[in-house]
Amino acid sequence: MSVSLSNFKLAISDAKELAECYDLLNAKPDALPPEALKRAALIMTLTAWETYVEDIATELFTNKFGVLQGCHIGNYLEREFTNRLKMFHNPDSQKTKLLFSDFFGIDVTESWVWGNYLEHKLAKKELDRWLKRRGEAVHRSQVDMTKPDLIKRKELDQCIRFISELVTITDKTLQSV
Repeated sequence: MSVSLSNFKLAISDAKELAECYDLLNAKPDALPPEALKRAALIMTLTAWETYVEDIATELFTNKFGVLQGCHIGNYLEREFTNRLKMFHNPDSQKTKLLFSDFFGIDVTESWVWGNYLEHKLAKKELDRWLKRRGEAVHRSQVDMTKPDLIKRKELDQCIRFISELVTITDKTLQSV
């Protein structure tokens, strides 16, 4: 297990705690739990994914190219990698695929097959869908009051489970790089 996976598990636990807070508030009679808790949990879940991808890429880069540190080509590679990570926001399936194929020669998205995702294309589509929802939660939650219930509680559990499984599969695949 990578250090990045260990860090992801800590980060995803925050999203789970927010969901549990929502449940506790929802259990009170005549209480309307704040929808913001579900949106925050969604945002934290996808942020944990983004952080994992950046962390595991950095971990792999250090392991693979650390011996080149200090030489001209090593400095060039490090600058290119650092610049790519600075622009690596909202890591959808295409951005993730390009990062790992460009620097490590592996299309990590091809390994995204498990459970109900019998084809990696389905998992890629699902990741992109969740990232779009995160964007809505971040940028539209206060603007578009026609969507007060941006994410249902059951969907939040599905998202957390999906991202957790995606990270596990990705980590397992990258152990051989």
